[in-house]
Amino acid sequence: MAKTIYIAGLGLIGASMALGIKRDHPDYEILGYNRSQASRDIALERGMIDRATDDFASFAPLADVIILTLPIKQTIAFIKELADLDLKEGVIISDAGSTKSAIVEEAEEYLAGKPVRFVGAHPMAGSHKTGAASADVNLFENAYYIFTPSRLTSHGTLEEMKDLLSGLHARFIEIDAKEHDRVTSQISHFPHILASSLMEQTAVYAQEHEMARRFAAGGFRDMTRIAESEPGMWTSILLSNRETILERIADFKERLEAIGQSISKGDEEQIWNFFNQAREQRQAMEIHKRGGVDSSYDLYVDVPDEEDVILRILELLRGTSLVNIHINEENREDVHGILQISFKNAQDMERAERLITENTDYTVVIK
Repeated sequence: MAKTIYIAGLGLIGASMALGIKRDHPDYEILGYNRSQASRDIALERGMIDRATDDFASFAPLADVIILTLPIKQTIAFIKELADLDLKEGVIISDAGSTKSAIVEEAEEYLAGKPVRFVGAHPMAGSHKTGAASADVNLFENAYYIFTPSRLTSHGTLEEMKDLLSGLHARFIEIDAKEHDRVTSQISHFPHILASSLMEQTAVYAQEHEMARRFAAGGFRDMTRIAESEPGMWTSILLSNRETILERIADFKERLEAIGQSISKGDEEQIWNFFNQAREQRQAMEIHKRGGVDSSYDLYVDVPDEEDVILRILELLRGTSLVNIHINEENREDVHGILQISFKNAQDMERAERLITENTDYTVVIK
């Protein structure tokens, strides 16, 4: 039976979600809310949604499923608003927030006793691009789509959501909201603090040592890439997961102090163990498997500095979907090849490796 789906927030996540739902459920009616007219117009013109509004409450009573793809504060505000609306009995309400405890707790409080079902969610996918204009039906492919059930998640709710979102081609997983926030504080939230702190430190240092700017390539570039993330979103994330993130900061201070002591003492064995243990731990983790925020499969090609060499490789890869291409031209230390090509899945990366290896004598490295 055809359903009516209401997506509140037609940014990159919401608009891409609409495309994914339409891929497997073309008969479903998709309604969209967005404050700005530009995103509403784009979503309508490109067939992502069937109807649009800038009045959130107007479409809510029509929906079988309501998905809030909005900043955390606005998500909570709309949950409170939904509590006072005359919704369909048994409507599923979900979200896409990067932290879950605060949202789930507010939903359990304000929606208690209402004939609704609420399940928290966090699709771990993203891009440096924003807005409905950047929507991509494959944005969630092989990425984790995390559900954090609540006391209002009745039997069958998750199965209905997985069926609704089957066209996203995501990897669905269930986890407790508090545990979600603990895990993401370590592997997502805290790294953003580190990247921004490193940028701040380097910017100040470069005022007296200006060559620091010129030599900042390779590992520095990779470590600080996420410092370009949207500040409003990250402010909201940190303040909604405060206690856990403060624990991670305190823990990291102790670890920095420990390696500092080893350096001070000149303890060569301890320093060697510090780096070796980190190397072994990273190799053992599932970092290279698609499933986290902004994950990609990277292939490095050591090409000569010759005219048209990049065009030659791109011609070999015609028909292969690329996420990004980067030329590492300044500092070759700690990079694996001058040309870095990122793919969305392992199949495309392996195909590219085969084509380049068979048709050139360039060294190809997968990382």
